[in-house]
Amino acid sequence: MENSDVITWSKEYFLNWSDFKAESNPSAFEDSSSYIKYHQTWTVNSEIFDGQIYFQIKDIQLSTQFFRHLSWVREKQSSSELLKHEQGHFDLAELLRPIFTEKIQNELINKKFPTFGKNDEQRKQFARRDSNLMIAKELEKCSYDLSQKRRKYDEDTEFGQNVKKQKEHDEKFDELRKGS
Repeated sequence: MENSDVITWSKEYFLNWSDFKAESNPSAFEDSSSYIKYHQTWTVNSEIFDGQIYFQIKDIQLSTQFFRHLSWVREKQSSSELLKHEQGHFDLAELLRPIFTEKIQNELINKKFPTFGKNDEQRKQFARRDSNLMIAKELEKCSYDLSQKRRKYDEDTEFGQNVKKQKEHDEKFDELRKGS
């Protein structure tokens, strides 16, 4: 579901400074900040096996999202180079998305987890709730990994100031757009 505050990554869309709607943070070192997260969808099935009720998680999918009202830029610093660097944060998250999706799927897909409830509807509700918590826990680990990769990207490129290093990253991101 697309929301006016959320941009889901696509190879056709490039961020604009008008997408950065939050007030700039005067205490931050950075001149801009992109708030990026993964959104998860999945299906869950429940069944009775050996007299016990279990659920299985199926078809976990992640999408990379940019949040406009949580992202900001200092207007006086809003150069095209800095915007390209911020686009790089979004592209980096998308580049890592399939890796994180596979990691979560390997942890949770095709495994049986016990559930409970007095009737089918309750069992489905508990299975949905518990599967959501399990996926969220795994996604938290991936989000930590993403933040580490983003920090390294900022260090490598000196926040986009190191033209040579930024160009190296931009070439990887260009390949992502060609291959998606």
